Amino acid sequence: MRQVMKKIQTYIFRGLLAITPLGLTAFVLYFMYKQIDQRIVLFIDKLTGFSFPGMGILLLIVLLLFLGWFASRTIGRQIIAMVDRISNKIPMIRTVYNLGKQLSSTLSLPSHQVFERAVLIEYLKPGMWAIGFVTGTVKDRTTGNTLLKVYIPLPPNPATGNLVLAREEQVRDPGWSVSEALKCVLSGGILGPATIDPSAPVAGEE
Repeated sequence: MRQVMKKIQTYIFRGLLAITPLGLTAFVLYFMYKQIDQRIVLFIDKLTGFSFPGMGILLLIVLLLFLGWFASRTIGRQIIAMVDRISNKIPMIRTVYNLGKQLSSTLSLPSHQVFERAVLIEYLKPGMWAIGFVTGTVKDRTTGNTLLKVYIPLPPNPATGNLVLAREEQVRDPGWSVSEALKCVLSGGILGPATIDPSAPVAGEE
């Protein structure tokens, strides 16, 4: 009976992890509808007397398209450069602005540029392995060794995690692509590769 209850709890937990992405998507859509669409529609309705459900989101998409087009033009790039210079002269704004700029630059990179490869690394204690992503290297001036910068995400949100420095021999190659490892992290281990095979070709990598 105890084993049955344990399996039921495990399946419930896995079910919660499985619907987490759908739940987050529904929450974002609901937030956009309540906080953006309804307010913009109400404003436009008072201004023009004309509105329809979804108008606010549609206008937001059009605005983002226009901003993207404008930012790709010469005058748009000049204005952005001017904002950069002004922001860098104001201490508090400079910190927040640069953080947002770095995040934006990171998100605009393809996954194979953000994460070079997926690895397994011993974490917290010997014998316990965590999924990590190599984001680059750093030179140790004391020893002359090249250390890997390994980002270890925390499931189910890969945007939070820890960064560790490790030698090449301290990590294992699971034979997974970056997308396969990310899928495993996002699903809490429900989805993703079923085996570790460092000799296998890494699928999905260009």
